[in-house]
Amino acid sequence: MSGPAGVREVRPDALSGWDDRTVRVAGGDVQQSLAWGAHRARTGWRVHHLALDDGSAVLALGRPWPLLGGGRLYVPKGPVAAGATASLVADRLAVVASWARVAGYDTILSDAEIPAVTGYPAALAARGFRQAEEVGPSRHRVATPIHAGADDAALLGAIATTTRQLILAAERRGMRIVRHDAAAATTPGPGFEAPQPERLEEAETAAFGRFHGLLAATGERRGFAIGPRSAALAWWRAALGAGHLALLEARSADGEYLGAAIFYRNGERLTYAHSGDVVALRRAQPGASRLILWRALQLAAREGRSELDLGGVDVAGARSEPRPGDAMYGLLEFKRSFGGRWVELTGAHEQVLHPARARAGTILTRVGHGARRLAGGRGPRP
Repeated sequence: MSGPAGVREVRPDALSGWDDRTVRVAGGDVQQSLAWGAHRARTGWRVHHLALDDGSAVLALGRPWPLLGGGRLYVPKGPVAAGATASLVADRLAVVASWARVAGYDTILSDAEIPAVTGYPAALAARGFRQAEEVGPSRHRVATPIHAGADDAALLGAIATTTRQLILAAERRGMRIVRHDAAAATTPGPGFEAPQPERLEEAETAAFGRFHGLLAATGERRGFAIGPRSAALAWWRAALGAGHLALLEARSADGEYLGAAIFYRNGERLTYAHSGDVVALRRAQPGASRLILWRALQLAAREGRSELDLGGVDVAGARSEPRPGDAMYGLLEFKRSFGGRWVELTGAHEQVLHPARARAGTILTRVGHGARRLAGGRGPRP
């Protein structure tokens, strides 16, 4: 469609090289990928691939209001910085907001993973955006820096003593890490095993099924719900096929399944996204989660990435760094044991483009969500 100067919507047949501009760049993110857009289209979102005059690209997802027309536009983890200044990234979002207004959207929400120290929050405020509640679980990340050329000895030496001892003990017991990763194919690299090549697709499907079951058990134990199995497996397979995802499974010396974790390639970061372990085997097979993270750190370094992104541990309702005595403090210390450092991010910001319809649409959406919850359903994410 036509729109304001500086932005145009790209046709589906003209998306060659999209991920090179949105994922495989500094600050890139898989939620700006072609695969993520296709996944969200399957779940009812309107998908817009926007090209800006400065050569950058932005994936935006539209959700109509019930009954009213109009709707919300969400820019997941974007615009990506790709080395640009905070001011330039804010300009890109302002141009997308102008496009959204012309396209008939009433609000625009963005949660690019840009550190707050860059000045991005002030740049957004100057362009009419205000802080909003997060779509994801965190407003920060815990990041382990990886210095260029760091070898295994240097990486291991930066890990806390107790964690390092648990890793080495797990290796001595013969604990293994199976790597499901299109980038590895059948040559997974030192410290990893790969599925049998003649049964690769079958092995990946089974591995994702095991992992979803593990997450479901973790959610039941901790009191949170996860998405439907079919949608999760469809996304994981798509991300794997695009080279964005690695699934690492921990197994005992005799092949017993101990746990697993999914990691995403987000530009210069390898991001720790989801994990779980078999609780009943923790005492007999300690160190599985730590060995998985150690292998991920090795993988990130070998791929030339500058950071292992360990995700967030926000204090509920505060979005602040946990302190001793907080429920999440133990998880923070676990991530710090891998050399993790707290990185405060800008967080989600929104701009209201058509106030009256935005207010009415928000009310109708909340009513619809409430009705679905009473009926046992799940409402869409914003």
